[in-house]
Amino acid sequence: MSQAPSAPAFVAGSWRDRSARVFLHSGKLYRALSESAARDWSQIAATEFFRKATAAEEIVQTHSAPELHSLVHNAGYSAVLAHERVAAISWPWEWSFSMLQAAALLQLKLMIQALRENCILSDATPFNFQFAGVRPLLIDTGSLVVLRPGQTWEGYRQFCQQFLYPLLLQAWKGVDFQPWLRGRIEGIPAEQFAALLSARDLLRKGALSHVWLHARLAQHGQSVAVADSLSAAGFHKDLILNNVTGLQRLIQKLRWNRQQSTWSRYVQQAAHVSVDQPVKSEFVRTACQQQTPQTVWDLGCNLGHYSRIAAETSQVLAMDADHLTIDHLYRQLQAEPSDSLAARRITPLVMNLADPSPSLGWRHEERECLEQRSQPDLVLCLALIHHLVIGNNLRLEDVLDWLRSLNAVVILEWVDRRDPMVIQLLRNRRDVFYDYDEDRLLRALQGRFRILRTSQLPSDTRRLYLLAPDSSSTGETTGTTARHS
Repeated sequence: MSQAPSAPAFVAGSWRDRSARVFLHSGKLYRALSESAARDWSQIAATEFFRKATAAEEIVQTHSAPELHSLVHNAGYSAVLAHERVAAISWPWEWSFSMLQAAALLQLKLMIQALRENCILSDATPFNFQFAGVRPLLIDTGSLVVLRPGQTWEGYRQFCQQFLYPLLLQAWKGVDFQPWLRGRIEGIPAEQFAALLSARDLLRKGALSHVWLHARLAQHGQSVAVADSLSAAGFHKDLILNNVTGLQRLIQKLRWNRQQSTWSRYVQQAAHVSVDQPVKSEFVRTACQQQTPQTVWDLGCNLGHYSRIAAETSQVLAMDADHLTIDHLYRQLQAEPSDSLAARRITPLVMNLADPSPSLGWRHEERECLEQRSQPDLVLCLALIHHLVIGNNLRLEDVLDWLRSLNAVVILEWVDRRDPMVIQLLRNRRDVFYDYDEDRLLRALQGRFRILRTSQLPSDTRRLYLLAPDSSSTGETTGTTARHS
């Protein structure tokens, strides 16, 4: 007797999509389509713009998977698509200004191409995009639908709240958009953003049409466009096209003009960086070659020197709390040739490790925290431990517990109290950091990690430790090789 197929494990991030839900099966990613979505897909897949955008790696690689239809048939779905999986999942509040701008411009570019073949992207949220290295990629093929007569762009308000207003907030007011998007995953409401603008701001191009008008209509409980009335009035796709091309011109011209931040010139200004860099580079390169990790996290990556070394062998999440530094790194990588290993394998993220992205959305499962989205095999914790313990008041043992919980090999750079950066952190502060001590570090490592190798750096105030998880007390499998065997 044949066994009934198990129910698909639908991905929480697609809970709100009634026509095209994503699910995992045997470690692969699929999308279940309703009857109407399946009809749209058959037309979308045959278009020239879809074929070209997929070939250009602007839309995720997708193909029909009829062999899995029986898995979703009882749930009311008519067809299944198979998608190529993205190496790292990130959220818009972890992107820099230039990353959000790049995703917005790709949304508009695809809209223009789709409209020319009587199709449209019904949704307009940055959650429809992910970054493959530094390249934005549309992953929600379900948002591509056939354009119906008189149809409006339903995603226009969504585009403004989640793309346009955050970009304008950064470019016009110099205010980081990430906390706003993290605080409200549906974006910045028009009436709230309008309240931030001065009379001078309202004279800027796009402010009246895309901000003020939305805010006025919202105050009176009206939407920007009513589809039925517009259809009856002979609404045409050229009106959508004009709006989209206008938004494209507006966003292309936006610039965030901040020149310097606390850490954007760290590499040039810190004397120990040039002194220690050759030895550190060789230490990191050797560890990457010996451990052969699939995924590397570079914590406190700055401008990504060690991320580039890790990218010679691995996919890399390069994380730093400094927004401007991450934006510089992204733009540097984006300017490299398309076949550059660094550009294809490094994804920069704005991430404060002392206050990382939590799980958000419906039932706290819709947008997962970092550890649920990515599992590193190797973690670079270089020139960071003193910032976490002294700069952010975290206990040394708690930091090591977190690193141990990742079950990955770690390269830890210890920075002792004689180091100029530690002295600077302690300046004008009461030194209550009794736990910041290398002897205490060595004791705390016992039972958490095994020390595989150490190296004293030329600056003489810093030491590198190559650490492997110690599974002796937990029975866990230790090391990258064992995890992937």
